[in-house]
Amino acid sequence: QLQLVESGGGLVQPGGSLRLSCAASGVSLDYYAIGWFRQAPGKERELVSCITRGGDIPKYADSVKGRFTISRDNAKNTAYLQMNSLKPEDTAVYYCTADRAPPYVCYVSPGLYDYWGQGTQVTVSS
Repeated sequence: QLQLVESGGGLVQPGGSLRLSCAASGVSLDYYAIGWFRQAPGKERELVSCITRGGDIPKYADSVKGRFTISRDNAKNTAYLQMNSLKPEDTAVYYCTADRAPPYVCYVSPGLYDYWGQGTQVTVSS
């Protein structure tokens, strides 16, 4: 059974950076696409970014393009989300998710992912 654990969240000032990590256990991530979603209070869960199992075709929400970078290290069974130039509107609980996928595919809908981490809070405030 695949288990995902996020870390790296916290409080940061506007313009600052954070790096989220998603450590997987129980199963190799080699055949899994990975997604990062976020959910702010009173809002629906939304895609931040996703990456194919080979790490070669990332997708980003328009709101984070140019500021966030998704990556993965299959040898370490870990995925990352580097977040730069953070804004107050980035404040949310961030979730790592994964599901088996064909090559060159990652899913933008949360309903297509079966495995979720517990989430990590990111707060951007001065």
